[in-house]
Amino acid sequence: MAGPTTAERQQQKSGPPRPQRPRRLRLPRSRTLIVVLVLAVLLGAGGIWALYGSQWLRLERVTTSGTRVLTPEQVREAAAAPVGAPLISVDTDELEERLRSKLPRIDSVDVVRSWPHGIGLKVTERKPVLLIEKGGKFVEVDAKGVRFATVERAPKGVPRLELTPDHDSGAASLRRFGTDRLLREAVRVAGDLPEAVARDTRNVKVRSYDSISLELNRERTVDWGSGEKGRTKAATLTALMKAAPKARHFDVSVPTAPASSGS
Repeated sequence: MAGPTTAERQQQKSGPPRPQRPRRLRLPRSRTLIVVLVLAVLLGAGGIWALYGSQWLRLERVTTSGTRVLTPEQVREAAAAPVGAPLISVDTDELEERLRSKLPRIDSVDVVRSWPHGIGLKVTERKPVLLIEKGGKFVEVDAKGVRFATVERAPKGVPRLELTPDHDSGAASLRRFGTDRLLREAVRVAGDLPEAVARDTRNVKVRSYDSISLELNRERTVDWGSGEKGRTKAATLTALMKAAPKARHFDVSVPTAPASSGS
């Protein structure tokens, strides 16, 4: 009986033949690209329809926050947001501009989309630091010197501004700097006052650019001078009041040479 051939012996050593894997069906590159593009177009069209054409993502509610004097209803009415419009189409910059134009009390506002159906209005109102009495009413002035509102009653804790130029230096100062500049100087002084002094201040009097004074409660007065070196003057006034707690008059117009008098 003849033995195995050489080919048979090699096959026995290498084992049984491996089964061939089926070949994957590969699309031509151009056809794959076309399929990808079609899918992208369909997805894009669906997204645009969802944002602009569907009823899913439309503005249904407008919320407000941060109001102090203004009411949420006033803010929403002034904003006039297009309820029912696609949320994506709402012009947030236009809403902000409209609010600041219609409601000068608003210092800044952040308009935020709240998906899927809301708009949020985060309001920051101006705070008065001085009041100007005019015709029995009070004009509120903020820390930037902006006259933003006229109210019937004076807010508590806000000093009144008295612009009373002297006949000589005050009149010359008024001609040189103008009312708005003197107003800004008064605002500057009010912003530099120590907290305890600010609470006690009833009136800020401006006679000229270099002559600003304060009237405090308990019949006390302060000569502040110009609005320059405000922080130094504030620190000096605090120390002076501690050193002479019963004094009625304080002068920090030259902060390196302060003075107090009266008791």
